[in-house]
Amino acid sequence: MEKVLKSEQEWREELAPDQYAVLRQAATEPPFMGKFVDTKDDGVYTCAGCGNELFDAGTKFESGSGWPSFTDPKNTENVELRTDASHGMVRTEVVCARCGGHLGHVFDDGPGPSGQRFCINSCALDLERR
Repeated sequence: MEKVLKSEQEWREELAPDQYAVLRQAATEPPFMGKFVDTKDDGVYTCAGCGNELFDAGTKFESGSGWPSFTDPKNTENVELRTDASHGMVRTEVVCARCGGHLGHVFDDGPGPSGQRFCINSCALDLERR
């Protein structure tokens, strides 16, 4: 996969302020406020920064957490998992493998066979509807 490399200035010019804060500065959007929290449309969720395919809508489920949640990535090679020790806790950060954008975190309390819940910020995503 070819990496997307841009300067911080280029990212600031291309992304909306909330997208820049989440994707480039690892911020978190407020719970229950994101555009995809309640979306049930079919399609593929892509990275809002680079268009990388991340999650199939068929793996989305209602977690009650306030953020879109998925059981598994569409392709595990399209996401990277990193240790995140910020905010006085240790979590697993989910990052776009193509552009390095922060997407959210993954937890081991999901309903699928993997037992994982990919908790992702809506503003880090676009939806290519089918």
